[in-house]
Amino acid sequence: MAIAPSDFRNGSTAKEKAEGGTRIQSINRRLILDAALDVFSAYGFRGSTIDQIAEKAGMSKPNLLYYFPRKQNIYVTVLEDTLATWLEPFEDIDPDGDPLEELRRYIARKLEISASKPEASRLFANEILHGAPAIAGFLKGRLKELVDEKAAVIHRWIAQKRIAPVDPYHLIFTIWAVTQHYSDFAVQVSAIMGPRAEAANFYDEAARAVSAIILDGIRLRDDAPKS
Repeated sequence: MAIAPSDFRNGSTAKEKAEGGTRIQSINRRLILDAALDVFSAYGFRGSTIDQIAEKAGMSKPNLLYYFPRKQNIYVTVLEDTLATWLEPFEDIDPDGDPLEELRRYIARKLEISASKPEASRLFANEILHGAPAIAGFLKGRLKELVDEKAAVIHRWIAQKRIAPVDPYHLIFTIWAVTQHYSDFAVQVSAIMGPRAEAANFYDEAARAVSAIILDGIRLRDDAPKS
């Protein structure tokens, strides 16, 4: 439920009122964005309405419009939040760390996000399938820069004979595709795996299996050709 300024005690100082107002705004924005994620992931941008989001957030439509004047504003902010969450573990890949351990950690964290925020993953996938009109600039800008940066790290690991030769971009795409499958196709995974998909350790098992499959493909072997 949204919080109104009147919910704070009377007789507050100007500073306390200002701080209280900031807290109210932060709480209400979070309520709106969480509600919007649920609505957008279920109905898509075109199929969703401000009224649905306001009802889900437990606030009036005028109150919601105070924070976000247009549905597009809410949608883009939700996508930006999603991308920020996804990019954090990617940015954290350490060029000086052990390559297999760094990628194993990245795969595990991506699967954790799939488990904890499946709606965000499905919303992003739906945006991509529709041509990414809201985030095309981000994909061609910041995301491409970051992928190029991490691809250069993988190239360096290969040159240092720390992992087997592989196209870094296809390796990154493969990790994305496999880890996001568990959220984007959660219904299919659940239908096939049955009760196993609901087990507390399911995503831990998935992380171990996915890591073994992907990392074994880039692990150096004794019979690898010497240059």
